[in-house]
Amino acid sequence: MEKPALPRFPSDFVWGVSTASYQIEGAVKEDGRGPSSWDAFVAEPGRVLGGDTGDVACDHYHRYPEDIRLMAELGVDAYRFSFSWSRIQPGGTGPVNPAGLGFYDKLVDGLLDAGIAPSPTLFHWDTPLELEQAGGWLNRDTAERFGEYAQIVGEHFADRIPRWITVNEPVVLTMLGYGAGIHAPGLELGFGALPAAHHLLLAHGLGVQALRAAGASNIGIANNHAVTWSASTSEEDVQAAGLYDNIANWIFADPILTGAYPQELASLLPEVPEADMVVISTPIDWYGINSYNPMLVGAPTVGEAALMDGHELDASLPFSLRELQGYPRTDFDWPVVPAAFTELLVGFKERYGKKLPPLYITENGAAINTGVDVDGRVPDQRRIDFMDAHLHALRVAMDAGVDVRGYFYWSLMDNFEWAAGFSQRFGLVHVDYETQKRTPKDSYYWYQDLIRHTQP
Repeated sequence: MEKPALPRFPSDFVWGVSTASYQIEGAVKEDGRGPSSWDAFVAEPGRVLGGDTGDVACDHYHRYPEDIRLMAELGVDAYRFSFSWSRIQPGGTGPVNPAGLGFYDKLVDGLLDAGIAPSPTLFHWDTPLELEQAGGWLNRDTAERFGEYAQIVGEHFADRIPRWITVNEPVVLTMLGYGAGIHAPGLELGFGALPAAHHLLLAHGLGVQALRAAGASNIGIANNHAVTWSASTSEEDVQAAGLYDNIANWIFADPILTGAYPQELASLLPEVPEADMVVISTPIDWYGINSYNPMLVGAPTVGEAALMDGHELDASLPFSLRELQGYPRTDFDWPVVPAAFTELLVGFKERYGKKLPPLYITENGAAINTGVDVDGRVPDQRRIDFMDAHLHALRVAMDAGVDVRGYFYWSLMDNFEWAAGFSQRFGLVHVDYETQKRTPKDSYYWYQDLIRHTQP
């Protein structure tokens, strides 16, 4: 049976790719960059698979012209990267590092010269270490410092950057960084991590206000979302799945889009000043969704630890994450369920109605760890199948009335995959970490062809 033809998208639909500073830049001690929470985390034995670090990563700091050429040949409209806060403000506050701004000047200007819209994220988890050591995102002051940082970057780049993202995936930093200890800063606070969620959302609101004051426009956020399915119809499983859904999804979307936290979480959250909610719900121009796979959740089970990205979670949590069976899986062992992508997007439209601004898919992708073959090719057909199926699922959601304006594949190139080190490859471009040689994969050429031929 032949696969259906590629779906058609509007002529102004934005095609892009995404990366993040600590995952690709390297040069962690060059040109005045200050240390970040991730520099400290990777130095702790046992934190990252294989002892890998982002010290060199993809050496994008030195090889960015080659990477811009790869994007230009790919034909993308936009590139989502992230600024390293500690490269611009080494301590997270105080003086600006001119060399740090200078690097991003060269990157932004190079992208514009290539006809690619720079679409930066202000913060993608790499907190300046001085701020982390002062309490990090458990400390309200970090949100205030973020607002100042956003003002600096906005004033410098507002005339050249047509699309902005404040914060990437506060849910992951909250749950894995402060709640479960899997990511930097490595704390295991359980529900005690929820103040970090509030401060990250406050930082987002302050960032939107600071960017606008600096003359920037077209501002959004990149939030991670996944459909939550109950492991059964039992009352215990349904309640556990509902709690997880609120903690993983709606605690991060509702405040931005409705100005209030989910009522179901009132007992878990400290008293929040009303003025904070006004800041957090500062109107945005669009809402970014990062999504990879659905989650199957049930009540805690005796003798079975909940796992996330291969790590055990606190057994005392009132829910457990179950293995979703019966679907293909990526090499990161994530289930591939395109229909859940449609369900998620349609669910956003149903939940928020007219309060929902236009959407961008700011991340979607698959870890497929195929290497370079004897002919110099990277035949990653499973990644092509993933992208094809998810773009069809996206089109179904759009046909159901969901206003999606663009799609950014994660990631442009293989990179440092956080606690998994270099073991997982999400890129359209293969990176040999010994030589830094870039090799476009079959999926790169498939995406190139899609961009050229799917628009009317």
